Amino acid sequence: MTDLKLVALDSEDLAVVSAHTQDSVFKVADLSWSPRDQQFSIAANRFVWEEAAAKRKGFERRRAAIVFKRVLAVRSVGINQKNREDVLSLLAIRFEQKGEGPDGTVQIDLAAGATIALDVECIEVQLADIGGAWETASKPRHPGA
Repeated sequence: MTDLKLVALDSEDLAVVSAHTQDSVFKVADLSWSPRDQQFSIAANRFVWEEAAAKRKGFERRRAAIVFKRVLAVRSVGINQKNREDVLSLLAIRFEQKGEGPDGTVQIDLAAGATIALDVECIEVQLADIGGAWETASKPRHPGA
């Protein structure tokens, strides 16, 4: 498989990035916020959904970077920043527009009710595989799906 590289500049693009990052796992230590650069990033182990449908076993994860640009502020709920080794699981990424302009809030929904909210000037997100792949025996399951 070739490395995945995606850019999101609107809500529809962001939905695609969200689908590819669903069930990604990462540690609190893998979160990075640079107010000076207006950038928030996550180094995650993403589940390779684009290949999972064709397989019954031998699923794959890849190291990936999710980079949010033009970020003005970051807030979180349900995350203890002091526990850097805590593992978080990404469920979805969505955008709530503030008014009629391009600004709003990107919300990163995590398991156990945790969330990260990014106040942004506009949607500008990059997703890129940055490391090798490894096999995982199990495919994430969602009750009711």
